[in-house]
Amino acid sequence: MGEWRRLRLRDVCERVDYGLTASATAVDTGTRFLRITDIVGARLDWRTVPFVDADERTRERYRLARGDIVVARTGSTTGESRWLAEVPPGAVFASYLVRLRVKAEHDPRFIGYALRSPAFRSYVAGVVGDKSAQPNASAATLTAAVIAVPSRSTQQAIAAALGALDDKIALNDRIVATSDALRAAVWEAAVAANPVTVPLSEVAEFVNGRPFTRGATGHGRMVVRIAEITSGPGPATVHHDLDVADRHLARPGDVLFAWSGSLTVARWFRPEAIINQHIFKVIPRAGRPPWTAYEAVRSRLARYRAIAADRATTMGHIQRRHLNEPVTVPGRTPDLESLWQRALAAEQESLALADLRDTLLARLLPAAPGPVADGEQVRSG
Repeated sequence: MGEWRRLRLRDVCERVDYGLTASATAVDTGTRFLRITDIVGARLDWRTVPFVDADERTRERYRLARGDIVVARTGSTTGESRWLAEVPPGAVFASYLVRLRVKAEHDPRFIGYALRSPAFRSYVAGVVGDKSAQPNASAATLTAAVIAVPSRSTQQAIAAALGALDDKIALNDRIVATSDALRAAVWEAAVAANPVTVPLSEVAEFVNGRPFTRGATGHGRMVVRIAEITSGPGPATVHHDLDVADRHLARPGDVLFAWSGSLTVARWFRPEAIINQHIFKVIPRAGRPPWTAYEAVRSRLARYRAIAADRATTMGHIQRRHLNEPVTVPGRTPDLESLWQRALAAEQESLALADLRDTLLARLLPAAPGPVADGEQVRSG
């Protein structure tokens, strides 16, 4: 793979900037405002990124461009980064992010992968240290990291190999979104054609999770909290090796409903996990397929979120009695199994692809510890 140079991260960047100090607006218009919470997790979905009020001068100063890299500089996600494959027109970024714009002689996607490598993560962990109150790192500290950089052609080859896996994951995301949208549309059409009203609790059983994070060992199965449903596993994810009853386990294809906080219904597609408190395992009754329970809960989310908003003194939630409220379902249930299974298969394939990408990432990008001298070179193994 030829010769590699050890360079400070700042030396491969054309510019390094802090983001805009502002708060997102409550309306769905304006300028997209990228925050730490939007870049953490398996995917960046611009449709869920909020808006901010910003004048033209502000938008110009903080405007993001395709190929920019944003890095979290505070909190438990310090050092988490995202190379931006696409950017909505005019989008800006928040102050707790650092924006890196890479020099023309380097491949920005390769640099993005370098910031996701074990070597960079280890560097960030070392400089953050034991700042338990609020971990953070300045732009100067983050860009003082030493990374190993090969020729531009090698950068492009590595970025292309890793990027092909990420591109397939992105394609799977579109397959999931399309399959779920089609399923929802057919369900709603069936409801309109032959509506039947029943209590939601007659459609499915709702089994509440338990406080399984207590005494967690750090080994064994993931404990699913609201964060794992909405963003996937992260640095704060808990594991436990408890023996747990089947009714408190989530397996691929199970339906989970977070009944406080974000109030989200989701199809679980990750390996078997333990369901924590504030989450219902939604088990369809009378042999119904899982997507019937999913769609029935989804149809009530707006109502439940309104209830939770009225109770949000600390964390908004619903009560079990709300599960007895009426829901409208089709009198004749359409067969949507193939769309449900196609989406599930794409989600599980993406997990395998992400594992492969991370394995290759660790092998293709050598570590570059220690100080760097101008012009110093290091050969890859």
